[in-house]
Amino acid sequence: MSSILAAVDYGGPWELPPIGELFNFPVIPGTENWGIFAVNRVSLMLLTSTIMLCAFFYVAFVKPRIVPNRIQSLAESIVDFIRNGIVLEIIGPKGLKYVPLLTCFFVFIFLNNLFKLTPGIMLPTTSRIHVAGLLAVIVWLVYIGAGIKEQGFLHYFKETLVPPAPKMILPILVPIEFISNLILRPFTLMVRLFANMVAGHILVVITLITIHAFLVWGPGLPVGIFALVISPLVFGFELFIIGLQAYIFTMLAAVYISSSLNPAH
Repeated sequence: MSSILAAVDYGGPWELPPIGELFNFPVIPGTENWGIFAVNRVSLMLLTSTIMLCAFFYVAFVKPRIVPNRIQSLAESIVDFIRNGIVLEIIGPKGLKYVPLLTCFFVFIFLNNLFKLTPGIMLPTTSRIHVAGLLAVIVWLVYIGAGIKEQGFLHYFKETLVPPAPKMILPILVPIEFISNLILRPFTLMVRLFANMVAGHILVVITLITIHAFLVWGPGLPVGIFALVISPLVFGFELFIIGLQAYIFTMLAAVYISSSLNPAH
């Protein structure tokens, strides 16, 4: 505590900007009059990540080889991980047609999470709630559509909303099932991804600001050295969270699709 107080007294410019400024990006000059198509940093990064992933899979599979090169081998490893580690384990053979979709979820979220630690960017686009929300809505539409197609409209909503329970308590249980299955599922998907990326972004920003402010000769130098020493741990932890959140989102999407294709009751 004394080192921190000394650093503050020393006058190091340690100041965390308002949270809104960390996620507020103005429209790129020249696109102001484009209306809803105006481009800011986040939309540019989303477009860039989409192009990067399309190019990656195109190069990997446009001319597949019996003995794969590194790019094809990496792409095949990702697809096999989703296919065998998530789809077949959670959904079963019925879910094989969802492998491309779930693979897209995983790689898109991972790459956009990774922007948090990318020099020159240092912002995960998934920390924007509308990005996480759109992904959650897509999952919502897919698992409801899969349930209706597999079971029929009336049977699907009966299975989803009406649990096997005495009729006298159904007026209580049906609203609970409605909220749980049709509202909370996409909401929690969105909040889990969004909140983890916001928290991680703030942690990275605080670490970098602390290093920048205190790693100078003076009373606050111990704080700067400490921040510098633990920064690899912070970045390593955030890299783990980046992959974990991409996996969790994809895995839960598979769970929800499975609940539609393989009703429990």
